[in-house]
Amino acid sequence: MNIIITGASSGIGYELVKYFAQNNADNIIIISRNSDKLNTLKKECYLSCNTNIIPITANLNNEDSFNTIINALHINKIDSIDILINNAGTLEKAEFENTTLEQLKYIYSVNVFAPYILIQKLIPFLNNSKKAHVINIGSMGGFQGSVKFPGISAYSSSKAAIANITECLAEEYKNTRIHFNCLALGAVNTEMLQKAFPDYLAPINADEMARYIFKFALSGYELFNGKIIPISSSTP
Repeated sequence: MNIIITGASSGIGYELVKYFAQNNADNIIIISRNSDKLNTLKKECYLSCNTNIIPITANLNNEDSFNTIINALHINKIDSIDILINNAGTLEKAEFENTTLEQLKYIYSVNVFAPYILIQKLIPFLNNSKKAHVINIGSMGGFQGSVKFPGISAYSSSKAAIANITECLAEEYKNTRIHFNCLALGAVNTEMLQKAFPDYLAPINADEMARYIFKFALSGYELFNGKIIPISSSTP
């Protein structure tokens, strides 16, 4: 089994890599801008398993990074991808009237454009899998009807966009072996959340959420395709 996880250097992505490594995946391609943390994660995984970890240092805001990823797959003789988890994301808090065009472009570049283009580039690899599963990590902030945090209109709308893209791709590729789903996560106690909302304590930690996503990635495609699934312990 060949797996790609973006945003692997911290938080949910970091924990996800460890779960898949313990499950004896053949190859895990881990992507982040932070090469030091990727290498630390690779060493940590090697202490407990024999999974081949392939770190790729890439800034997904840079168009050249996508070619870097594809070239790395070819160099490592990987011609199929079974699971792609678009986990990389950014959260910036700014009141609507104070949100700059630069901030808006950056948030959409990371949360929407990057996963969109990465999926495009990887379609041939996903088509080579017997059962491919693409998981886009969304947010309850982008889930219709959910309670919204103030100050994150740019972030929440970007997550609504990736949710809609998921539905579109599931329809467009419904006659293939590729399934697409979006997990709309509730608040998770990560560095990114703490930076935006330092006084808020999320009820779920990164390891707990990673464990759920790990299980869903392996079997969720059996019953779900093109679904936006809210993952939150809040009520209603």
